[in-house]
Amino acid sequence: MHFKLLLAFVEDSKTDAVVAAAREAGATGSTVINNARGEGLNKSKTFFGLTLETQRDIVLMIVEEHLSRRILENIAEAGEFDTSPGSGIAVQLDVEDAVGVAHQVTELVGKMEQSL
Repeated sequence: MHFKLLLAFVEDSKTDAVVAAAREAGATGSTVINNARGEGLNKSKTFFGLTLETQRDIVLMIVEEHLSRRILENIAEAGEFDTSPGSGIAVQLDVEDAVGVAHQVTELVGKMEQSL
């Protein structure tokens, strides 16, 4: 079985919706890292020298490669990445090898057999 790593950088207010959308599309788990910062096309606004930016979270998911595109599209829709500038970004990377996912493989095999 081959996997992809999905990384989603989202506004903290949309993290739960993004994780729920990923699960709905077939993701079997996720890890959320809080307190990320970033800057997009436009610089963050400041007020008396203080930066006015929303908190970001990083959501990491190792998913089966055949499900990755559907999960990525669900994440983008839930996070409003393409409709609201600065709301977030998601990428997928190839995973060479992974350990600790044996319990998820059993679940994924069943899902993949049903979809084929």
